[in-house]
Amino acid sequence: MAREAEDAGWEGIFIWDHMIFDPTFHPMPDTWVALAAIAMHTSRIRIGALVTPLPRRRPWKVARETVSVDRLSNGRLVVGVGLGDPVQWEFGFFGEEQDAKIRARKLDEGLDILAGLWRGERFRYDGEYYHLEPVRFRPAPVQQPRIPIWVGGNWDKHAPQRRAARWDGYMPLKWGGDPLSPQQWQDIMAYVGQHRTSDTPFDWVHGGVTPGDDPAQAAAIVRPYADVGVTWWIEAVDPWRFGWRWEDDLNAESARLMDERIRQGPPKL
Repeated sequence: MAREAEDAGWEGIFIWDHMIFDPTFHPMPDTWVALAAIAMHTSRIRIGALVTPLPRRRPWKVARETVSVDRLSNGRLVVGVGLGDPVQWEFGFFGEEQDAKIRARKLDEGLDILAGLWRGERFRYDGEYYHLEPVRFRPAPVQQPRIPIWVGGNWDKHAPQRRAARWDGYMPLKWGGDPLSPQQWQDIMAYVGQHRTSDTPFDWVHGGVTPGDDPAQAAAIVRPYADVGVTWWIEAVDPWRFGWRWEDDLNAESARLMDERIRQGPPKL
């Protein structure tokens, strides 16, 4: 699928990072093994996970994984992070921390550790949840000064927006109902902008659906978001857009439909 996406003109392919995301227990690969395979079979396309629940991971293990994939891909990795959801299935089934405030603090500490270890210089850390003696992680990533970090979070919560302002991008998540409107995006951008302390490039990442067989309609859907400054349109290429229920098993037909949408290529303005 990643090779087909690259051939069809997509600029990125991003996969989920879950242990379990629903009580049907759909089959799934390990995210970072899959990204390594994608890195080795593509040459141009951006890759990453949207999003990795960093509070359920050891940050130093994620640092090793992300640097490895960044080097395998020659600097094409984007690291997406968030608290992790649904909390019962991602954390509760394994007896891990479910409290959102604690996970948020672990997320912030984990991000500081990632950035510190990525530098490839001696680094120590003494936080509330994580403690590192002086260590040096080598090699460093291809991308400098570091691998880009996109923060995901519920679109109507200010805490993830403030967190995103410290890093390189924001992907607001909205479940059910109408998608985020361009006007809502303008409000989000204004709030995040108030908390930015750097003038480095920043990505605004929107998830949506466009018809692959109607380029004019696809362009009409995407254009208002581009006009307000959204930089990435993440096309949802999954069975549920085609009518599958969460409880339905995936099969050859669902894979065929996903492949077909990928081959049709991205919306173009």
